[in-house]
Amino acid sequence: MLLRSLREEVLEANLELVRRGLAIFTWGNASGISRTDGLVAIKPSGVPYETMKPEDLVITDLDGRVVEGSLRPSSDLPTHLVLYRCFPSIGGVVHTHSNYATSWAQAGRDIPCLGTTHADHFYGPVPVTRPLDPHDIEGAYEENTGKVIVERFRGIDPAHVPAVLVAGHGPFCWGESAMAAARNAVILEEVARMAYQTILLNQSAGPISSALLDKHFLRKHGPGATYGQK
Repeated sequence: MLLRSLREEVLEANLELVRRGLAIFTWGNASGISRTDGLVAIKPSGVPYETMKPEDLVITDLDGRVVEGSLRPSSDLPTHLVLYRCFPSIGGVVHTHSNYATSWAQAGRDIPCLGTTHADHFYGPVPVTRPLDPHDIEGAYEENTGKVIVERFRGIDPAHVPAVLVAGHGPFCWGESAMAAARNAVILEEVARMAYQTILLNQSAGPISSALLDKHFLRKHGPGATYGQK
């Protein structure tokens, strides 16, 4: 069986989405990539999480050709592949329909950085894409979803903001590995909930200062990070 350890990690990332309440039924998917092999492991389409085994995961190349697996890959595979091709530093991608993050996506609104919890993990607002136009939807829909994400990230470092809201759809997150992407999906849902509740309490609430954003993000990320142990 190809890429056993990657399969096991990607399976665990998919199950983490269920444990954290980010995916119900067969909603959502996680994938991981072996950059050395140029191969991706992804959840099979429509298979319940509770029955999934490592051997059920589908292995494809970066063009979407199935290399190993008897099941069809997730229908979101083309979106994942665009992100892997365009964001070469990432090792895992997660898509969910989690409640609060999806609500922001359906509202067509960025999630503003209203506090330090957000700033600890995302260097500024979590952006929402433009709506896909009829040409995008009627053509290679899932691939075009990836393309509008990449379009939205012009000028944004995907390592500093490892999440996006696809307008009218839901969130995609990524990270250095499949489990890191799943962790970022959990954090995204939490900051989406906090932002919603903050604005509910105070409609005039605005983003924190750039100084406070820098302090919280940069003490956890980058070469000058001081958070945690060496």
